[in-house]
Amino acid sequence: MQEKRALGVWAALALVVGNMIGSGIYLLPATLAPLGTNAMIGWVVTIAGAMCLAFVFARLAALIPAAGGPYAFANAAFGPATGFAVAWSYWVLVWAGNGAIAVAVVSALSLPFPVLGSGVPAVVATLALVWGLVAVNIHGVGLAGRVQVVTAALKLLPLAGVIALAVWLLLRDGGHALAANPPVPLGASAVAGAAALTFWGFLGVESATVPADKVEDAARVVPLVTIVGTALTGVVYVAVAAAIALMMPRAEIAASPAPVAAFLGRTFGEGIGDVVALFAAISAFGALNGFILLQGEMPWAMARGGVFPAWFGKESAAGTPARAHLVSGVLVTVVTLLNYTGKTGDLFAEVASISLAAGMLAYLASALAALKLLRGDIAVTVAAVIAAGFVVWMTYGLGLKADLWGLALLALGLPVYWWVRRG
Repeated sequence: MQEKRALGVWAALALVVGNMIGSGIYLLPATLAPLGTNAMIGWVVTIAGAMCLAFVFARLAALIPAAGGPYAFANAAFGPATGFAVAWSYWVLVWAGNGAIAVAVVSALSLPFPVLGSGVPAVVATLALVWGLVAVNIHGVGLAGRVQVVTAALKLLPLAGVIALAVWLLLRDGGHALAANPPVPLGASAVAGAAALTFWGFLGVESATVPADKVEDAARVVPLVTIVGTALTGVVYVAVAAAIALMMPRAEIAASPAPVAAFLGRTFGEGIGDVVALFAAISAFGALNGFILLQGEMPWAMARGGVFPAWFGKESAAGTPARAHLVSGVLVTVVTLLNYTGKTGDLFAEVASISLAAGMLAYLASALAALKLLRGDIAVTVAAVIAAGFVVWMTYGLGLKADLWGLALLALGLPVYWWVRRG
């Protein structure tokens, strides 16, 4: 029995929020601490860019509520060749990124369970997570959606705790609750650096558009959850980042491997660290589940569109792209194993940045597709121009090396495209 429209509004919202809120928010405050006020300005700039992207995706999804999201939009606007390039780059971004997310889950679990810190136990646990979630997504999108709803609700608990504690401290102590941090000079380069870091917290803004064919009332629900999910994520990010940045000494934040736990520990004791680590693992686990759903949906949509081998378009009895999930799972396994091989540790970081550079094409092409398909709509035009400029800025921030290798990754897909089109 097929589950063709198994994602309701809550599951679709959880997919958007759950994919964006992973493990990054638990680590970013420490990375951003030396930037001071520049970091908060960077958050605002990033949220503005992300909301423009969300608006673009929402309007395109209302116009074209089809599977594949960025692929469907680029294909409709510019034809199958561009559609393939977008889908290929996005697929690479997702499965390569999933290797990093899987490692982040086990890394968070290693605090309460030190045996998972390295070696064979870490490798086994990471691969078990990957293939367990591949099995969940093959079983049915409805089950994957329920997992996403539960993990999204759980991951918000400690972040809501940070916000609630900050409000309570301000009400109790007023200005005395704020830390006396020395000012950091404002600068355009510092803001740009902060924005480059915070942008990765919004990867996944397009999540509901990719499995649109499995969302109930997709033309209405996908645009709604894309806008609401991005806005909710932005509010959570800014509130948590501001609470930690304003109420803790900057040097203490920068030195902390777990700034969220350190903030809560100042009131509730150091024992809170293991609890927060568990929630960080759940947060990354939910993001992994959501992106594994997408890594199967994208090649399936490409195959159905005639730009990828038809073999990937075969569905299981549950109506899921089982073959695409299995192949993607193998690719995630390879990337994951690279992280646990000492000689290729640096290669893993390189693969991550290169895949991100390649994946930026999906965002840029979607903004340009909106300019073509929705021309005449002033609001969409303004949002699309801002979104396109923002993506170009972020791509520049990745550096020439990553961008050139990203182009090389795209080139690797060309023989596949030519072979399929000739066939």
